[in-house]
Amino acid sequence: MTAGGALGGARPARAEAVMGDGGLYRQPFFHEGFLDLGEDLQEAADQGKGLMVLFEQRGCPYCREMHLVNFAKPEITGLIEKSYLVVQLDLWGAREVTDFDGEALEERALAQKWAVNFTPTQVLIPAANAGAQSLREAEAFRMPGYFKPFHHLAGLEYVASGAYADQPFQRFLQDKFSELSAKGIDPDVW
Repeated sequence: MTAGGALGGARPARAEAVMGDGGLYRQPFFHEGFLDLGEDLQEAADQGKGLMVLFEQRGCPYCREMHLVNFAKPEITGLIEKSYLVVQLDLWGAREVTDFDGEALEERALAQKWAVNFTPTQVLIPAANAGAQSLREAEAFRMPGYFKPFHHLAGLEYVASGAYADQPFQRFLQDKFSELSAKGIDPDVW
């Protein structure tokens, strides 16, 4: 038996990703705010959610894969909608963003400041870190590059569940594999 039930099987119809004017895919669950990350985190925390800052770039094949494969899985999008406020940024963009420390800078300068080198990169920040004055204080986990659906869902769960405070991600994954194995499920990780 595979973990098809965990990340496969029949999917209910949902809105598909749409290419926006800037060449980035858009999702209906993306947050339309004022790009003040401290305020966005506080807004997320007020809703009992964490903040996901998602860096992408035009023409990125891994971003496309994330949107067309991962975000097509209701297990992933359901957890995102329940647990995160998502702010999408362009790795090369010029919109002004206010960082946690109050510095206002262009998206591309923020990406450089945060050492974002791959797209997609998802920076996950739990509600508990609202009020953080820097990325170092805020960030709980980062997914640099494309993560296959099983690992993507696990990364989202890792922060949403608070497990990041108690164990490294690799241990979290090993525990998840053990739980599934005990149930006779062979996770579909590739």
